[in-house]
Amino acid sequence: MPQDSKRRRRSGGRAGNAERRGAMAIEQMPWNPPVNIDRPVEPLYEEGVMAVHDGAMRILEEIGIEILNPEALEIFRASGGCTIKGENLRMGRDFVMEMIAKAPEQWTITPRNADRTITVGGNNLLFGNVSSPPSYWDMNLGRKVTGNREMCQNLFRLSQYFNCIHFVGGYPVEPQDIHPSIRHLDVLFDKLTLTDKAAHAYCLGKERVEDVMEMVRIAGGLTDEEFEATPRMYTNINSTSPLKHDFPMLDGWMRLARRNQGLIVTPFTLAGAMAPVTMSGAVAQSLAEGLVAVVLAQLIRPGAACAIGTFTSNVDMKSGAPAFGTPEYMRATQMTGQLARYYKLPMRASGVCAANVPDGQAMWETSNSLWSAVQAGANVVYHAAGWLEGGLIASPEKFVMDCEILQQIQRYMDPSLTATGPDEIAIDAIREVGDQGHFFGIQHTQDRYETAFYQPYLSDWRNFEAWEAAGGVWTAQRAHQTYQDILAEFEAPPMDVAIREELSAFVERRKAEGGAPTDF
Repeated sequence: MPQDSKRRRRSGGRAGNAERRGAMAIEQMPWNPPVNIDRPVEPLYEEGVMAVHDGAMRILEEIGIEILNPEALEIFRASGGCTIKGENLRMGRDFVMEMIAKAPEQWTITPRNADRTITVGGNNLLFGNVSSPPSYWDMNLGRKVTGNREMCQNLFRLSQYFNCIHFVGGYPVEPQDIHPSIRHLDVLFDKLTLTDKAAHAYCLGKERVEDVMEMVRIAGGLTDEEFEATPRMYTNINSTSPLKHDFPMLDGWMRLARRNQGLIVTPFTLAGAMAPVTMSGAVAQSLAEGLVAVVLAQLIRPGAACAIGTFTSNVDMKSGAPAFGTPEYMRATQMTGQLARYYKLPMRASGVCAANVPDGQAMWETSNSLWSAVQAGANVVYHAAGWLEGGLIASPEKFVMDCEILQQIQRYMDPSLTATGPDEIAIDAIREVGDQGHFFGIQHTQDRYETAFYQPYLSDWRNFEAWEAAGGVWTAQRAHQTYQDILAEFEAPPMDVAIREELSAFVERRKAEGGAPTDF
């Protein structure tokens, strides 16, 4: 049975139970996914947009994309709008535009807690946790280690606790103490019981995708018809750049499309390595690779909920290592935003960095990438909290530090900051103070002082002497203590006992059956 409405109104952890339990680890902003009220940054003039679009279309028309999934190739072949030679797929621009026009400009994901429903598209701005690093770092360890289930669970707890995290990506760290054949079962059980936010499925073989869809259905107390009536979860696939889509990713993409779940395609193009060294060329290639998947989804289910992503950055030409949060990354994200609006598709971006520990480099690179997503008009921002070393490390301290940025972005988008009514212009208050007094004690200030300005939970605004007297604790150390405090008070969101038992029984049955193949 679905949760009752009283239960659905509660958020997970003491973040959602302040009145019942009293003081919390932090005082954070409430659940309120922001709406981007700014005009997007658009570095391309109209002719530039059309030039990049033309480049993407010429790639599809003249060069093509290698499709390594035979079933997908047959769907393209049956459409009558494609040319196929071996595994090479080409399609004309008119056909591409006709197909992607079927995709909705906006769609929702409704998780097991309906109060956590999110809207993808429009001016909506959604942030998700770090996903997929194989390694982990925290201040207690002081070194990089292989991820395990407990680390993964704790990062799920952070993902649930913070109201500025709106959806839960894949594995926030890969729990390599669980065998790959059953890893998805244990991790999804943890995700669906420790969080009640929109969940993700990896497209890594039939069994994994089908298992995740069934577990999400069970966790929501849904019939098959209810599950398929609206997106309840989502996936993100990557092309294999340059100019290739592999078998398992497209297999999962097609399975989710048939069942009306959320679909995000994000080519991972590194300019100078996997794409042209020029950013407009890299963006054009990325768009071509992404649009192919959108066309496939529309051929399977016209109106399928799709979004197109960007993960276009550059390499360090001295070492060949990926670089993130660079000026080039920011411009590529903004340019992709312009093209996503041209195609009328929701857009995904990422919060990323190349730094190895949660230091200054980590924060300026992450801030650059997050703000480029905001400026680009992105709707879905992956890896917004907890990412280090180009996605190879997850860190709870970095997670806590990143959420401070996310809250500030949310506050920045608060329409009250740009309100211009009589109360905001405040002529009477200015008249009362005149040129002799101050504004601290007047009623206009007293009525607003608690909510007038953003209040950080992590930043330390004391002067040096006060900070030093309090122990001189650096930011990452404060973040570590906040992380520990959150874990100490965390409570999982409620789940009906019968549903939990059914979910657990499904996991045990699938384990007994052997789980999923490890060769995809």
